[in-house]
Amino acid sequence: MPKPQIPLTDNDGRMPERVTVYAREFTPAAMEYHRRDMGRRGYLLAGPIVQQNVFLLDGPGRPDPLFDGEPFYSATFVRKPDAAAA
Repeated sequence: MPKPQIPLTDNDGRMPERVTVYAREFTPAAMEYHRRDMGRRGYLLAGPIVQQNVFLLDGPGRPDPLFDGEPFYSATFVRKPDAAAA
């Protein structure tokens, strides 16, 4: 059963400037561009897909690792300047 599509618009119907997805393996992160039809929606891949650790800062204290500190591959998509809300 396929997973439901996650909308790429906020509550006002605007598309976010950047969308980042995280995956345990390289291939799912790379395929996200095609799976969600990001090109048709007005997005480009912002840079290389890299494995990294992700942290959350909640104020001036120490950052908390996300995903239990496990490194994930990240793919960031940036909206083309002329892209309209899809």
